[in-house]
Amino acid sequence: MDYIEGKLPEREAVRRLYDDAGWIAYTPDMIDAAVEPMLKDPSINVVNLMADLATEEEFEDPNEVKVVTDLNGDALYFSREPIPSRRKGTPHVPMHKQVCIIPFRRDYLLKFNAMDECPLEIIESVDMMRILEHGEKVRMVPTDKRTLSVDTQGDLERVREMMKDDTLRISYTK
Repeated sequence: MDYIEGKLPEREAVRRLYDDAGWIAYTPDMIDAAVEPMLKDPSINVVNLMADLATEEEFEDPNEVKVVTDLNGDALYFSREPIPSRRKGTPHVPMHKQVCIIPFRRDYLLKFNAMDECPLEIIESVDMMRILEHGEKVRMVPTDKRTLSVDTQGDLERVREMMKDDTLRISYTK
């Protein structure tokens, strides 16, 4: 983790990037934003980026992991279902998804990996629920970067089309 060398003790933070975000590739500024809360507050053990969902279709998509946060920016709940509910007739609800740049402090990652799966984690199929079910926190950090998950053949085709003219991809294929 060269980008934080000198800011955290060696091997203090461990970065975890999910590999289904096909486009945009994770950028250094996204990684910096995810690590920053840990640099400022030693009590924060895990951070996750979140972005606004752009459409109702994304909000309804079970392949997008939605998140709601408290007033401090900590996750209250993760779900593949639309949360928060729009049933009360509120026209505008905050629609956020996790982006899956998730730095852990090394010792906390070891603890997380030793934790048993929990009931809500299994129901929602979201491993971050394990942390919440154990009464601990996930600090969420907003990003305006767009990422797209690749969960279906249609997603793959859409990302391939979008990446066709992507300058970063082109620079690596020369």
